[in-house]
Amino acid sequence: HNGVRYVLTNAHVVEGAVSIRVTAKTGKELPAKIVGTDGLLDLAVVAIGDSLDVPAVRLGNSDLLEIGDWVIAIGNPLGLSHTVTLGIVSALGRDVPRPDGTGYYRRMIQTDAAINPGNSGGPLVDAFGQVVGMNTIIARSTGSGVVVEGINFAVPINEIVRALFQIAAH
Repeated sequence: HNGVRYVLTNAHVVEGAVSIRVTAKTGKELPAKIVGTDGLLDLAVVAIGDSLDVPAVRLGNSDLLEIGDWVIAIGNPLGLSHTVTLGIVSALGRDVPRPDGTGYYRRMIQTDAAINPGNSGGPLVDAFGQVVGMNTIIARSTGSGVVVEGINFAVPINEIVRALFQIAAH
């Protein structure tokens, strides 16, 4: 609204940033600023000017997800832009320890869609092309040093939307 578009990403993606730019698929770089964050959801709301270079996405309803549903993770893993991976919802409502030891991410979507460093803040999309979550964290083993691969977590979009309205309003 008011000539502004909101871009959603993880708070840890923009934490400590001196400046932020949103790069459109066309390669055009748009200056952006942080509107607000929600530490519990690892959510950052970033504002850019209204631009046709950055299309809007359709939001789904994460409450309707079921175990076994197909999902697509979109991101920029390891600097490889426009990467898409496919998987299923393997669990819902997971509480996942935060990497910094400050508690848990709550009610996460667990998926086996490949998520790697650089996917953080990207959308998790259902089979209808609607965003149902935000890719956030890769499961890592804490004991033997063995990395557990193939288990990844996303924040449900319904929780993000509730926070977005609060952040945008205040």
